[in-house]
Amino acid sequence: MPGRTWTVRLSGHADHTVSVTCSTEACRMPARSKDTMALRRFAAEHIRAHARLAAVRPNATCSCHAAQCVYHETGVQCGGPTLLVLVHNPAVGQVWTLAETCQTCASQIPHISVLARAQGPARAGAAPADTAVPPAARSAVPGGFSSPQAAPEEPVGRRRPRRSGSRRVG
Repeated sequence: MPGRTWTVRLSGHADHTVSVTCSTEACRMPARSKDTMALRRFAAEHIRAHARLAAVRPNATCSCHAAQCVYHETGVQCGGPTLLVLVHNPAVGQVWTLAETCQTCASQIPHISVLARAQGPARAGAAPADTAVPPAARSAVPGGFSSPQAAPEEPVGRRRPRRSGSRRVG
């Protein structure tokens, strides 16, 4: 069973607007806007929604290998359990890729967050589960989620404690 990949991209246009696209055709995206930051937040939340909805399939083949290992520089022999990973380079900030990859490929991919690990029997020919994933690759993706079908939501910021009507004197 081929590993799945989802890509959300923020694209700029000549009229100084930006748009968000998703590789899943069923997803509704907001209209073009000049508010780049709002659409960037939407894109990040949208890919997280896909991550929340996708269950990692233990029998999926490595999508990275199927794409000729485009996510990392060195060739590796695929192995280990299937992981759901988010690839996003914060220096570029325009593309978010969610993919089912093997643990060996995941250890070679820069700018990665491992979101989930397949439960159940590993696929045939998988390496032992103790194949290391670097600590930088184990970070969880913070934040909430938006539905892939939803329009952009207002970001929820930290709430300040309410001030009481009385002040301390002294």
